[in-house]
Amino acid sequence: MAFYYDEPSHTFSEYLLIPGYTGPDCIPANVSLKTPIVKFKRGEQPSLSMNIPLVSAIMQAVSGDRMAVALAREGGITFIYGNQSIESEAAMVRAVKDYKAGFVTSDANVTPENTLEDILDLKEKYKHSTVGVTDDGTPHGQLLGMVTSRDYSLERIPVKAKVASFMTPIEKLVTATEGITLQEAYDLIWEHKLNTLPVITKDGRFVAFVFRKDYDQHKENPLELLDSQHRFIVGAGVNTRDYEERIPALVDAEADILCIDSSEGFTVWQKRTIEFVRNKYGDTVKIGAGNVVDKDGFRFLAEAGADFVKVGIGGGSICITRETKGIGRGQATAVIEVAKARDEYFQETGVYVPICSDGGIVHDYHITLALAMGADFCMLGRYFARFDESPSEIVQINGNFMKEYWGEGSARAQNVARYGHGQSSKDTLSFVEGVDSYVPYAGPLHKTLEVTLAKIRHTFCNCGVLSIPELQEKAKLTLVSSVTLVEGGAHDVLVKDTYNHPKGM
Repeated sequence: MAFYYDEPSHTFSEYLLIPGYTGPDCIPANVSLKTPIVKFKRGEQPSLSMNIPLVSAIMQAVSGDRMAVALAREGGITFIYGNQSIESEAAMVRAVKDYKAGFVTSDANVTPENTLEDILDLKEKYKHSTVGVTDDGTPHGQLLGMVTSRDYSLERIPVKAKVASFMTPIEKLVTATEGITLQEAYDLIWEHKLNTLPVITKDGRFVAFVFRKDYDQHKENPLELLDSQHRFIVGAGVNTRDYEERIPALVDAEADILCIDSSEGFTVWQKRTIEFVRNKYGDTVKIGAGNVVDKDGFRFLAEAGADFVKVGIGGGSICITRETKGIGRGQATAVIEVAKARDEYFQETGVYVPICSDGGIVHDYHITLALAMGADFCMLGRYFARFDESPSEIVQINGNFMKEYWGEGSARAQNVARYGHGQSSKDTLSFVEGVDSYVPYAGPLHKTLEVTLAKIRHTFCNCGVLSIPELQEKAKLTLVSSVTLVEGGAHDVLVKDTYNHPKGM
């Protein structure tokens, strides 16, 4: 006979936090959102932690190398999407590691024979106006000059004009030699009143740019997540099909952490993928797994050797798995049960395996609820898809600027490696589990994320806590009725104005 749960599963919107005592030191500036992302033994420190409890979803419309740099600046981690060739995913990882927290490998490069039209195309594609001019048009060719928006005017220079006719040649550039420290580079920028400093090798090959604006961003982002060589931390998604080729390539590209991207994690294929990593690399390569929604699924992946476990099936805004297959669980209930299983496993084995709440986040406060219920961090898709740094295009729909956002289970993504168990990797999906959609364009990531984190820190203070572990220990949560939800918003009034501050979600 089938097993039936006594209680219905619940979503985050069905819960509220009850305030706790707020003492004199309980202010947002004192709140730490640091959290582990990989397993560790009792009494030890995790080998990898984040400074904010947020990672970006393993999705084509969300997580490219630009998002990885932007989110690492804020203290979180991006998992580069795996629904692409092994070579291109590894190249994205390398691009992030090459960034070196201030030394930026140029993504837009031309030869002197290119035209202004090519410059404009690159500006449209990469959303910036600084272009390196090299002998072969590659990021590391012989540097011949540079083009910025100061070098041309569309009223004065025809679009077919060659770059050689309007670029700033290297003879007129202030450059630095490879090996210069970041502080020395910034000193040169200030001394010569530069916006951009090209760095070259002793024989003149292009290495990177250093930008004045990055100095300001570094000062504004004290939570930057960096490795021992002061490079940004970056993750990468893998699947359970070509892992024997993809994982070594990503390890060679120096990805800091991997995650199996799958619609359902309680499978022999995930176990085999984890075993491959452990047999080949031991514990030196970190890999998360999932997704699961109950204690049995968590236990299976923890015992298989996963470094963290993702929780959630069917709760994403573009996911239709529940209505397509009848599989899934309310996200709040799933997190609560898996967190309890995580704590039990820790008590039994002395190994703490972090859990990630993936899906079901509609409002900013849902992040805090997920953390209170036991999640160590949250994976977000729709939230990050809205920003300039996501890989998708900005489009205009009914007069409003939007960004394209599609699920990995959609016909557009055709992610057979994630959803098509039993099918050839060359097949198309026999049915879809995701939709193709739009989300409101929200500009650059920093400003909106700043508001979201402020809300989380203020809520921690309302609960009388200063850290995620303390929240999980002291939080008091209550289920709410439908009329409580109505009461919680503006009601019985005619609202005359919208809020005059960013709303985060």
